[in-house]
Amino acid sequence: MAYEVKKIEEIHDEILRSTLKNGSYTKLYSFKHVINAFAVRTTASQAKKLKKTKGVKAVEEDKGVKLMTTYTPDFLELPQQVWPKISSDGARRAGEDIVIGFVDTGINPTHPSFAALDLTNPYSSNISRLNFSGDCETGPLFPAGSCNGKIISARFFSAGARASVALNSSLDILSPFDASGHGSHVASIAAGNAGVPVIVDGFFYGQASGMAPRARIAVYKAIYPSIGTLVDVIAAIDQAIMDGVDVLTLSVGPDEPPVDKPTVLGIFDLAMLLARKAGVFVVQAVGNNGPSPSSVLSYSPWVVGVAAGSTDRSYPASLILDGGQTVYGVGLSGPTLGAPLLQHRLVLARDAFRTNGSVLQPLTSDIEECQRPDNFDPAAVFGTIVICTFSDGFYNQMSTVRAITQTARTLGFMGFILIANPRFGDYVAEPVLFSAPGILIPTVSAAQIILRYYEEKTYRDKRGIVTQFGARGRIDEGRNSVFDGKAPVVSRFSSRGPAFIDANRNLLDVLKPDILAPGHQIWGAWSLPSAFDPILTGRSFAILSGTSMATPHIAGIGALIKQLNPSWTPAMIASAISTTADEYDSSGEVISTESYEISALFPSNHFDHGAGHVNPARALDPGLVLPAGFEDYISFLCSLPNINPVTIRAATGVSCTTALSHPANLNHPSVTISALKESLVVRRSFQNVSNKTETYLGSVLPPNGTTVRLIPSYFTVPPQRTQDLDIEFNVTQVLNKFTFGEVVLTGSLNHIIRIPLSVKTI
Repeated sequence: MAYEVKKIEEIHDEILRSTLKNGSYTKLYSFKHVINAFAVRTTASQAKKLKKTKGVKAVEEDKGVKLMTTYTPDFLELPQQVWPKISSDGARRAGEDIVIGFVDTGINPTHPSFAALDLTNPYSSNISRLNFSGDCETGPLFPAGSCNGKIISARFFSAGARASVALNSSLDILSPFDASGHGSHVASIAAGNAGVPVIVDGFFYGQASGMAPRARIAVYKAIYPSIGTLVDVIAAIDQAIMDGVDVLTLSVGPDEPPVDKPTVLGIFDLAMLLARKAGVFVVQAVGNNGPSPSSVLSYSPWVVGVAAGSTDRSYPASLILDGGQTVYGVGLSGPTLGAPLLQHRLVLARDAFRTNGSVLQPLTSDIEECQRPDNFDPAAVFGTIVICTFSDGFYNQMSTVRAITQTARTLGFMGFILIANPRFGDYVAEPVLFSAPGILIPTVSAAQIILRYYEEKTYRDKRGIVTQFGARGRIDEGRNSVFDGKAPVVSRFSSRGPAFIDANRNLLDVLKPDILAPGHQIWGAWSLPSAFDPILTGRSFAILSGTSMATPHIAGIGALIKQLNPSWTPAMIASAISTTADEYDSSGEVISTESYEISALFPSNHFDHGAGHVNPARALDPGLVLPAGFEDYISFLCSLPNINPVTIRAATGVSCTTALSHPANLNHPSVTISALKESLVVRRSFQNVSNKTETYLGSVLPPNGTTVRLIPSYFTVPPQRTQDLDIEFNVTQVLNKFTFGEVVLTGSLNHIIRIPLSVKTI
């Protein structure tokens, strides 16, 4: 290996000597470990000459670099449009004195995202002014001092877990320490320190920051690698309410709705209702069961259910076949040795498995999928790029990419490719931090290009055994990001509405999801044991996708709104986020969504993206908000059909003294009507939270099959005063399906309020 590295540097020097006059250039670097290239100071004419030189694939001018990684702060324009509005110190005060609670897998207290090292702007050790009373429990890997001012409380809850299984003390770690990585990742997205370098396997990806980088963190560990129980989660939520968190982040939740009771009266939803009653802004992941309809696991109007979407950043990976053809895929790894100058032999896994003399062994899926080193002839695969195939093992979730990388490292693969299998069709691939050069080829069409080339260059005897491997190629650098994608796009996995009220899937007159936030390919802090995903073991950062990643974005943004408006209730914060959301993407088109087809995009609707994609800058100054309190939610519950008031009292401790005339009359920043017959009038009450009188003009995009009238169609509202708005729906056509529209209130001081409409005419 050392010989090859030295040879690469000699090739660089020879290219320069043979092309440019000695003394007319200055060689700066030979890059030979992660990319085969050199840096040289030349004139423009010399650069053109180099570009034409044999062996030089490309010449690129160094135009400087811009440091970025979690990127979502920039994507959401926090440094430019949000943090400066909160404080002239920007990120150094964003989230100051707001406590965000995380019910999750714990936290890694030694991670720099949670350090208290800013000597010029130290965290105060006096938390009494925060109206918060936490505790710092200690234990394995979480010694005294782990609560450092950034982390101000840490507890763990394990009674349910210990009652269910025998916890492994070395794996599960009975302390607030994060043995998984998930909790640390989530906490860093919402409240991680600003400007933390993200370095993985020696590669610098940029700098990370949470949404509210000065917010304090309260940890409530309730999920363990061996098991997670609802009772531990509920105990954690309960303690968080008692401690006095301002914001509660729930990137965890039940796997399925309750069977024997209404969804909104399940214990998880009731716990969130009590949190809302206590003044806590609660955010919840809607789940990763998309794109199936009614797959959301968030139901109640008192919690913000968060869907996941993409940003415009991606990490393209490419396989270059000998002859120049490029096949694009997914990966997050360095290039094969010598790229872009050196090509390596390609070997299909099924052509390199160990044989018993001349007897052919039956081909099994773990051979095709490169799962075990002892399946292969070491001499056949050493120094080659091995083509593995997505087969039964991956389809049944028994095989792993980690096993491929272990096989590759054990046998000395130069790299690996995991191609799609026509038997199973295209598969969904996400960037993975590979410890060996690798690329995922998730489409059958791209896989067939590789296989056709391979067969053209491979010679076999009459039995089909390879006598000569002739196919060659290389894997190029896959860790550099590009920023040119259509964004946001609702992620395929993100759960969809409409929400339902019971196990029979009767529909609920509540919009879910509530909001869309970045949740695709998100960088965040990690924990070295990495029980969540063994492929990430030993790493301090990870890139993940899921509504778990979208949820802390809204938690952090909610913390910023709370910091700027400390008297606002959770409903006001939720309203500000929803009514200011964007329904259009970066190209000015309606937000798209992924669906069942791997490469296709479709227009999204409210059941995909809720009110739209969060716009933090506008949410800080919404103009109008829709207030609602605990009593309003009780009235909502009492208006739901087929729920006995005795059941509601038993669940909430409150009697049904009043009920809404229709569930859609809850003062909520959306209107959802699951069964509209003839006509219905719903009312919304708006409060002017600006410091100026403003006049609003209403307009409507009615859902298909309806007409919608606003009464009044325009109004003037002074500061801190309220204005009622009646929205009258009339059926013009019975469609027996949901259609979508919106009410838009345009203010004279440039505030714009959007109320999503989702209506099913029957």
